[in-house]
Amino acid sequence: MDIPHDLQTIAHQENTLVFPQFHADQAWQVGTQLREMALARDAAVVIDVRTFGQRLFFAAVDGTSPDNARWAERKSKTVEHFRRSSYAIGLTLQQAGTTLADKFGLDPAQFASHGGSFPIRVASAGVIGSVTVSGLPQRGDHQMVVEALCAVLGHSFAALSLDHS
Repeated sequence: MDIPHDLQTIAHQENTLVFPQFHADQAWQVGTQLREMALARDAAVVIDVRTFGQRLFFAAVDGTSPDNARWAERKSKTVEHFRRSSYAIGLTLQQAGTTLADKFGLDPAQFASHGGSFPIRVASAGVIGSVTVSGLPQRGDHQMVVEALCAVLGHSFAALSLDHS
């Protein structure tokens, strides 16, 4: 894994995957897209779509545990705090050799800098929420969210994937 490349790609993803507007119908569309992907891939994941302060979609696929829901909550809180992808935050901290607790004083029981939570960015409002998946390795969680957002927003996942060269 090339951390600088991934960070550059994630920044491009965050700037590209922008909603013109966002409300409960879009949350349902993103959430059901992710659930269909999870079922088709036999991926045991929890899916959480929220604006900050209100959960709009939640699903737990067979094979998940309450820990997955707690991880999703912690990753989402990281996006809320930084307005960036939880994976970008984690990679940045890894690159600097530090942690959320050491650098920012954030409680690891409340925040997680692992991949899988992606900011919901609205063109006229900025970051207003997050889409989170928990259950795969962190890079896989992140990629799954980006793939679903690409499908909903009409972008090419091949062009925005972390694996794109």
